[in-house]
Amino acid sequence: MRLSARVDYALRAAAELAATASGPGRGRPVTADQIARAQEIPPKFLESILLQLRRGGIVHAQRGPEGGYWLARPAEEISLAEVIRVIDGPLAHVRGQRPEQLGYHGPAHALQEVWIALRASEREILELVSVADVAAGTLPARVTELAADPRAWI
Repeated sequence: MRLSARVDYALRAAAELAATASGPGRGRPVTADQIARAQEIPPKFLESILLQLRRGGIVHAQRGPEGGYWLARPAEEISLAEVIRVIDGPLAHVRGQRPEQLGYHGPAHALQEVWIALRASEREILELVSVADVAAGTLPARVTELAADPRAWI
């Protein structure tokens, strides 16, 4: 799986908003500059990502001196998969198509099942983990178990 910088930044921004929502000053919008500084994200790049997240229903925004961004729903209800889909679209594509739309022939026929299984595996993890889990550093046991395997790191 390859994640674009846009997805990485979007996930980091969402985690920052989740942490802010549960920390001191709860309920107050967070400015894009605050998020950019905290997560070391280029501010102009972050603005376009936050716009996508707003259009996708992940965050709300308010303009003005008291303005900023906040999560549209509780962080526990926003999965990493949802954020990724808002930024990049469906989780798995092969040559720009969804795996179930591919047609392989002969000895390559089984590749379609491989791509579908890969997508299911990604989905299992990315839908299991919420933005709140990331912000709190308390990942589900299945994720911790997979990450504990030394082979996962190479």
